[in-house]
Amino acid sequence: MISFIVALAVLFIGYVTYGRVTDKVFGPDDRTTPAVEINDGVDCVPIKTWKALLIQLLNIAGTGPIFGALMGACFGPVVFLWIVFGSILGGAVHDYMCGMISERNKGASIAELSGIYLGKPALYVMRVFSILLLLLTGTVFVTSPAALISKLFPIRLGNTFWIVVILIYYILATLLPIDKVIGKLYPVFGVILIVMALSIAGGIIFLPQYQIPEVTLRNLNPEGLPVWPFMFITVACGAISGFHATQSPMMSKCIMSEKDGRKVFYGAMIIESVIALIWAAAGVAFYGSTHMLQDALTTSGQSGVVYEISEKMLGSVGGVLAIIGVVVCPITSGDTAFRSARLILAEWTKLDQKKIKFRLLITLPLLAASAVLTQLDFNVLWRYFSWSNQTLAMIVLWVATSYLVKNHKNKIASLITAIPATFMSAVSVTYILMAKEGFKLSSNVSYPAGLAAAAVLFVIYVIAVLKYKKQNAL
Repeated sequence: MISFIVALAVLFIGYVTYGRVTDKVFGPDDRTTPAVEINDGVDCVPIKTWKALLIQLLNIAGTGPIFGALMGACFGPVVFLWIVFGSILGGAVHDYMCGMISERNKGASIAELSGIYLGKPALYVMRVFSILLLLLTGTVFVTSPAALISKLFPIRLGNTFWIVVILIYYILATLLPIDKVIGKLYPVFGVILIVMALSIAGGIIFLPQYQIPEVTLRNLNPEGLPVWPFMFITVACGAISGFHATQSPMMSKCIMSEKDGRKVFYGAMIIESVIALIWAAAGVAFYGSTHMLQDALTTSGQSGVVYEISEKMLGSVGGVLAIIGVVVCPITSGDTAFRSARLILAEWTKLDQKKIKFRLLITLPLLAASAVLTQLDFNVLWRYFSWSNQTLAMIVLWVATSYLVKNHKNKIASLITAIPATFMSAVSVTYILMAKEGFKLSSNVSYPAGLAAAAVLFVIYVIAVLKYKKQNAL
C-alpha cells in the first residue's frame, strides 16, 4: 500500500518539477498557433485548454493503460517503478516534445516531422510505419471494447454486432470536424474515465480484503518471462507509447497558446500513468498473486478480468460505471487513430481535407482494412501492436533529439530526449531479437546486441552534438 501511495505522489511531483524542466528546455513563446493561424474548421480549430487536456487524455488512453498494465502486473510490483519513472522521464517528455514540435510545424504529423529532422528516407519509412501502427491500434481498439460491451447486455448480440456499431461510429468521428463530435463528447468521456479510475483506486485502498503488495525488484512472472525487455514492451501506453506521437499532433492543431503545452501534453500522459498504476495495483491486489492474475488473463481474457474486478469490487452499479469508463478508453483512442491515419495519408497524397469526398476516399478503405483485421486473434494483434508501439516511441524520441540539437543553443539540453531514446532503443532491439514474433534468439545474443545497437545510436548522437557545436562556434 505504501509503495502505491508513494508512486502516485511521485507522479504528481514529476509533473510539477520535471514537467517544468521539459517545458523550459523547449522554450514556449507567444507565437501564433495553427489553431489561430490556419483555422480550417475541420482539423485546425481553437479549443479551450481544459477541453484540449481531456481530449488528449482520451486520445492516448486506450486499453493500453488498462490491459497493458494488467499484463505488466504479472511481473509483480516492480511494474510500479516502470510506470512512474518511464512516464516522468520518458513518456510525458515524448508526448510533450512531439506535440510542441508539431505545433511549430503547422501541426505536421510524426511522419512529416521525421522527414524534416531525420531526412527523407525517414519520412517514407515513418509514413508506412505510422499508418500500419494506427491500423493495428484502431483494430485493437475495436475488438476490446466490443468484447466488454457484449458483457454488459443481457441479450447477447455478440462481438460482431458491436464491432460493426463501433466501426460506424469511427467513420463519423473520423470524417466530421474535430469540434463536432470529439470536441463535444470527449470532455464528458474524460470525466467518466477519471471517475472510473478513482472508483477502482478507492476499492483497492479502502476495502480491507484487498492488499496492494509493496515494490520489490523480484521478477514474479509465472511464465518465467524476463523483466528486461518484456515488461517494458508489455505495459506500453502506461509508461511510454509511440502511438501518442500520432495523437499529439491533433491537439497541436487546436491549442491556442504554446504555454498550454505542458498541461495538455505532459499532463495528459501523467494522468494516463495514474490510470495504469491503479489498474496494475488492482490486478495484483484483487487476485492476490501474479499466478492467479495470469490464470485469470489466460482463461477470461483482458476484458473478462476488467469486468470481474469492476463488478466484484464495486458492485453491479459501480461495476457498470467502471466498465463504461474502460469502454470509453479504447473507443476514444480508436476513432482518433483512424483520424490520425487519415491526416497522414492526406499529407502524403495532398488531398484537401476540407472536402468531404476526399475524407471519404481515405477513411473508407482504412475502416475496411480494420474490419478484416478484427478476425485475427487479439493476443497476436496486441504483441505486434506493443512492439511497433515502443519502436515508434524510440524513433520519436530521436526525432525530438534531432530537433533540440539543431535548434537549442545549449546542445547538452538534448540529453532530456537522447537518454530515454537510447534506453528505448535497447528495449526495442532486444525484444524483437528475443520474442516469439521476432527472431527467437537467446538472451546471450539478444542482450549484448540490443545494448550495442543503443550504444551505436548514442555515439551517432554525440557526433551530431559535436558537429553542431563546432558549427555554432564558427
